Order: sequence, then C-alpha cells, then structure tokens
Amino acid sequence: MPHRSPRKDRIALRVALFQVASPDDESVVDRIQRVGAAITGESQLRQADLLVLPELWHVGYFAFDHYASAAETLTGPTVTAAKDWAKALGLFVHLGSVVEVDEQGRLYNTAMVVDPDGAIRATYRKVHVFGYGSREQELLTPGDAVTVTPVAGLPTGITTCYDLRFPELFRSMADAGAEMLAICSGWPAARLAHWRLFTSVRAVEQQSWLVACNAVGTQQGVALAGHSRIVDPWGEVIVEAGTDEGFTVAELDPTLPRRVRAEFPALADRRWPAVPIRVES
Repeated sequence: MPHRSPRKDRIALRVALFQVASPDDESVVDRIQRVGAAITGESQLRQADLLVLPELWHVGYFAFDHYASAAETLTGPTVTAAKDWAKALGLFVHLGSVVEVDEQGRLYNTAMVVDPDGAIRATYRKVHVFGYGSREQELLTPGDAVTVTPVAGLPTGITTCYDLRFPELFRSMADAGAEMLAICSGWPAARLAHWRLFTSVRAVEQQSWLVACNAVGTQQGVALAGHSRIVDPWGEVIVEAGTDEGFTVAELDPTLPRRVRAEFPALADRRWPAVPIRVES
C-alpha cells in the first residue's frame, strides 16, 4: 500500500495511539502476535499516517527481571514485526520502545520510528532512566543524544516517559526544528495528574504538537495510567483515551506549529542564555 503524504495530498495528519496492556502471564512472543493481529486488523489504521505504541510494551516496563531475556538488537523480533506492520499498512510506526542490547551487552530503553517502506527512520535511547520505585537505572544505560526526524513530513522529536520531567530536553528538540513531539510511556496511574500536566506544558512550551502513548493494565502489581493524549501547540487537548486497551485516532493540522509560532513568537523572544545568572546571598 503506498504511503499517503499529508503535506501533498491532505491537509490533515492522521495519528493513531495504541494503548497496549502487558499482563504478567503473557509471553513476549504471544504479546507481539496479539498486538500485531490487532494492528493489522484495525480498519482505522488504513487511513492513518502514524501509529504510536507505549514504552517497553513487548516485555512490560515493570517486568525488570525479564529485561535481559527480552533484550534484542535492532534486527530482533519486535523491530521486525514493526517493519512488517509499517509496510502492510503504508504508515509510519513509532514502535514505542524495546530493551535493546548492543555489541558490548549493554541494555538501553530504545524508541524507534519505522517508515512506510519498513526501514528504521530513527532511534532514540532514553536519556533519563528512572530510579524512583524502579530498577531502570540499575539495569539500563542512559542514552546520550537527542533525536529529531521527519515523520510524515513533520519534524518530530522522539522522547520516552520520564523525559517529560526535563524541559531542557524538549527545548533542545524545538531548537533542532521539531514541530511535533512523540512520547511513548509506561506512566503509572498513581501519577496521572503529572502525566496530564507535563504533556500539556511541554506542548505549550515548545509550541508543538504533542502525541503521547501510554500503557494500560497492571504490571507486577503496578497499575498503568493510560490516558494517551494528543495536545496542540496552544495546549488544547485534542483527544484523550481512557484506561482500556485500544486505539485512539485524531487528525492534526501539520501547519499549526508554524502558525502559532508566528502569531505568538515566544520561542523567538527567548533571551536565554544571554542574560547572566546572579545568586544573591
């Protein structure tokens, strides 16, 4: 199926968020098959430009004891499946993230975008690995680079979950030209208010579209928040899911970030770091 370019053929960019549950009693192999069947059988995706999945859905973010056994290279089963989905549906697939293992045996929380031809367009190793009530810092190596890549014609910054708490990362993506921010997450229900706050604030700060896909269900006794959402550059929530597994789809105007930045030039008015810092005693 040929890919449909929204900049040439349509005004709207059609984005689908797939909230995935990762129950403890389901194997990685079975989950990839189940998720793949849902994706290829979802009629809404036939007209979509971009599909986004959650963080580490293949193993389950909180399944720390299984990270090593579920780790894969960029030619592994989860990545290969995403390539097949992208080609079959003719869209971009933001795979969410997987536990990636490199040649030295180091593990990373790696997000990636696959294009409609089934090629990996970009990868992003999570820079801010989580420590609070989590073993991610113990098990995984932090990434050391920011990623911005064209997705269906729109420059897109790729980040993951805990990154939401670090505004400087998002500002660096805006400085690199990002007009959309794509976030995969395994955000817990206990901090749902923070999820809503940060996803809205980051969109407004960077005057960008923000698309955020979160996990659902329960993993290792931890309830996930769901509430995947799309926020526009003014901070308006275009769509927000609930707590069930499934697809949420919305159409975005890809020209809106540029129009907002022209009308309200907050990014252009920045004087940082030109002003000095004074610490008064």
